[in-house]
Amino acid sequence: MSAMDTTALDAAARRYRRAEAALDKARAELTAEVVALLDGNEERGAQAEVARRTEWSREQIRQIMQRAAEARRAEQAGDQS
Repeated sequence: MSAMDTTALDAAARRYRRAEAALDKARAELTAEVVALLDGNEERGAQAEVARRTEWSREQIRQIMQRAAEARRAEQAGDQS
């Protein structure tokens, strides 16, 4: 049996992994911008505006902010030890 030519498969897999890594990086950057904009922002409609611009649901935005607050509390608790 002859060896398969996997050149195209390998190239497609590399492109996929690079695209996945770029998506992960872009998601992290967008999440950081959402947190920076909304953290402590009491402006009426701010969360809805962020949801509209990101095309994330208000529930997703709420969860992002909740995780950011939990991370901040954990960091503060670690600083106090």
